[in-house]
Amino acid sequence: MGLSPDRVSLAVNFAGVRFKNPVLVASGTFGFGREFARIYDLSLLGGICVKGTSLEPRKGNPPPRILETPSGMLNAIGLQNDGVESFVADKLPFLRQFDTKVVVNIVGNRVEDYAELAARLDDVEGVHALEINISCPNVEHGHEEFAADPAMTHRVVSAVRERTRLPVIPKLSPNVTDIRPFARACEEAGADGISLINTLVGTAIDIKTRTFRLANVTGGLSGPCIKPVALRMVYQAAQAVSIPVMGIGGIATAEDAIEFLLAGASCVQVGTVNFVDPLAPLSIIEGIREYLASNGFSSPSEIVGTVTRMQEPAT
Repeated sequence: MGLSPDRVSLAVNFAGVRFKNPVLVASGTFGFGREFARIYDLSLLGGICVKGTSLEPRKGNPPPRILETPSGMLNAIGLQNDGVESFVADKLPFLRQFDTKVVVNIVGNRVEDYAELAARLDDVEGVHALEINISCPNVEHGHEEFAADPAMTHRVVSAVRERTRLPVIPKLSPNVTDIRPFARACEEAGADGISLINTLVGTAIDIKTRTFRLANVTGGLSGPCIKPVALRMVYQAAQAVSIPVMGIGGIATAEDAIEFLLAGASCVQVGTVNFVDPLAPLSIIEGIREYLASNGFSSPSEIVGTVTRMQEPAT
């Protein structure tokens, strides 16, 4: 029996943070929100995961560094950003005017970089959680080592944990054989939650010039084409740990987001579709509300991890 949509509360508690709804926008696809604020009220979002932020400014990789692919895109931006001091002084004051949560995606080349960033942001007003980006495939140093070895994942998360009181959410890479040891390493190191997946490594070739189409040769593949992989990994990770999971990867519709919730994600991040339809996050929020109401659920938590296997037909 269904409910009135007015009786559905979309609020969720993730890693100790109360989000007004389970839909965040993903790092690297939303900048620092200023451009999207011209289109809609950012206070409608559950949260904003801002662009990867490093200790010092980064100029990123040379162009071309974005390429559209069937059902997705390749990017090799290389974590271009103006550095943490610019973020705190110039970007964060703009975001503070909105009634939404801000998750800062932090990036570094060394364990010490992540720890220092965590300490720098620990008591900054308007920062609600840290997403540890150990899994960007488009930088030259460090991330493959952090993301492909559970011991290194544990080391980075532990170092951040020691330097901040903020909720810590490592973002995991799909470019591993088994996601579960990495999820467990995060939990054992003191993470409050995990997010996954980051992009898959891919490339493209121009057959006329016989050259790679990205200056960086490889890039991160995102968009609807990676959703089945992301959904499988979210399910596996949610089965492996007791901390909450945030699902990312090819979410473009409310139906996509609901699949991730059923697989075990407590929240989702919406990424590549922001480039195609900037209003997609709002449609997803309302679509989740309508699904919950029509199926008699009063909150997203009631469906998290409730997927079941198909029953064998009776003989």
